[in-house]
Amino acid sequence: MPATVGTPPAQPDDESGEDALYVLTAVLLTPAQFPSVLGDDYPEACAVLGLAPYEAGYGLVLGQDGDGARWTVAIDDVSLVACAIAAWDCGMEYDLSPHDRTVVASLPGWPLAVAVAAPGVPAPHDPEPGQEGEGAALPVLAPPDAESWGPAQRRLGADEIALQWATWRDQVGDDVTFVSPGEKPHGGVRRVLEEARAYVDTPPPLGRVRSAFASGDARTLRADGPGWSMVARTDDIAFVLLDDAPGEVLPVGRGPELPGLLAALDGLAVRPR
Repeated sequence: MPATVGTPPAQPDDESGEDALYVLTAVLLTPAQFPSVLGDDYPEACAVLGLAPYEAGYGLVLGQDGDGARWTVAIDDVSLVACAIAAWDCGMEYDLSPHDRTVVASLPGWPLAVAVAAPGVPAPHDPEPGQEGEGAALPVLAPPDAESWGPAQRRLGADEIALQWATWRDQVGDDVTFVSPGEKPHGGVRRVLEEARAYVDTPPPLGRVRSAFASGDARTLRADGPGWSMVARTDDIAFVLLDDAPGEVLPVGRGPELPGLLAALDGLAVRPR
């Protein structure tokens, strides 16, 4: 099990021992920003990793040990991981080397697909049985199967729409008119709108509704629920994905109802700090 965390050198130093973790990437696990592949809300995502839903959140550091085994290390120094991610996003180098005392758990495997590998160590592979450490009670983490459809794939699809909003919006054009249940929309969409409205009266678990920056004064909203995900912009339309509609992306026009619903959801959403 990794005991220390550090950025990989060109070749691992044999004197550093097998316990060093060569960092490949990192992500935030907070109420406002978490890998949605793990769950519909922040507590659910934490539960998958065996972590308490600590309000301040965690940073997840993904890397390999000296034998090449995959590890996910949860640390409580969220600001350090946030700084590293911001630097990497700008194309800058950043030495992500958390102190041992910030390590909360070392979990075998990766919950996300990672396209790179540490130089000078064996190819990425799952740890040998018996190395799980704090993650012994959990299955080895692995990204979802890209060839199947289910909650994880539905949430990943919603992530992609949020990232590529303009592309998806252009495909729809301006001919999106339905929103009222009385207009006989897809039955699943009707249920999504009803459940989203219910969130306004009864706030859902933390992270079920998230709000992020968009252009101008708009916000990008993300809402999830049992079997559904919705991505919207407060000044525009929404897109819905359903577990029982594999691969379908269902647009929801503004009409008279959607603007008020989106404004209300934005009012209760958690936001990045």
